[in-house]
Amino acid sequence: MREKGIFISFEGPDGAGKTSVLQIILQRLKPIFGENLLITREPGGADNPIAEQIRNLVLSSNYSDIDLRTEVLLFAAARRQHLVQTIIPALENGKLVISDRYVDSSVAYQGGGREIGVQKVLDVNQFATEGILPDKTIYFNIRPEIGIQRINSTRTNEINRLDTDTIDFHKRVNKTYLELADDNKRRYEIVNAEANLEKVVEETWQLVKKIIDI
Repeated sequence: MREKGIFISFEGPDGAGKTSVLQIILQRLKPIFGENLLITREPGGADNPIAEQIRNLVLSSNYSDIDLRTEVLLFAAARRQHLVQTIIPALENGKLVISDRYVDSSVAYQGGGREIGVQKVLDVNQFATEGILPDKTIYFNIRPEIGIQRINSTRTNEINRLDTDTIDFHKRVNKTYLELADDNKRRYEIVNAEANLEKVVEETWQLVKKIIDI
């Protein structure tokens, strides 16, 4: 067991394929890390019923009239619970933690996409997380038009309220992500998610191996 865990987040616009890539990476990591590996996702999280309940509320298509600031606060609340109940204990036990989305998703989607303001969303999440950020963030970059086309044509799993927003919304999300990457060059690694799945997986795998030093 490692003395200190490693925290990696996977980020990207809808349709970037990061979740599919993560499932393949998981199969490669399991034989190496065994029980010292935690794969989780936001909103919600592994074995986290409180955060999962908030997820069900905030992503439900039944609540299209949700107030935008309420949305920010709900995501931050789910993140807080996920962090203290799931992520921090795993890191303290020396585990490798990979989360499908984290703070940057709120900044991009609510701060940029919803036009609430990047700094306002950052401030809320600074309070929620006490400044805890991933050691590395792998960003799956894809043009919004291609991402939305993928969602509409290929996705068979959950399509949530955020997926159905306008193309202008998704363009703002993408723009904000790229600004975050530019502002956090030491933390961010960018993958071209428009390539075929095999190439994206291999590029991601090489990055993960470098981050965890295997």
